[in-house]
Amino acid sequence: MEHSFPEFVTGEAIKNLRSKIEFPDDVPFQDWEYIVADSTRLSEFISYYESLELSVEEKFALMIVMVGSYNDAISEGEEQNAAWQKIRYFLINDVMIHWNTIMYWSLLEDEIDLEDCFAVTPQMREIVDDLGSFSIEQGSLHNLILKE
Repeated sequence: MEHSFPEFVTGEAIKNLRSKIEFPDDVPFQDWEYIVADSTRLSEFISYYESLELSVEEKFALMIVMVGSYNDAISEGEEQNAAWQKIRYFLINDVMIHWNTIMYWSLLEDEIDLEDCFAVTPQMREIVDDLGSFSIEQGSLHNLILKE
């Protein structure tokens, strides 16, 4: 059985998120999810992910905004461990939605040294390591031990 994970943020997801969450209106759709990332709004984005009723496409798009915001926070020297723990939980819990996001930010396919990567890449690589027992065929997280 072949599984498809969301790969791209759709225009419909952006429109729907704009109607549910206040985002700037003048941001073009191309790279929207990276442009609207904002480290100062990270806890707000997490709260929306937790509380709003979101489609798969909306969750996918909002998660990229959240990871981008967290990446910015690390780069600004404002790493927020509590925020990361929630993001990490959502990534693992909704792995069937966020697999491509995890792979993108982990940079595993590019074999890039950790000195030349995103600020969040080490944490994303930990998730990949933790998901080593993830069974895509079953769509489950058998034997996954979450790090505290």
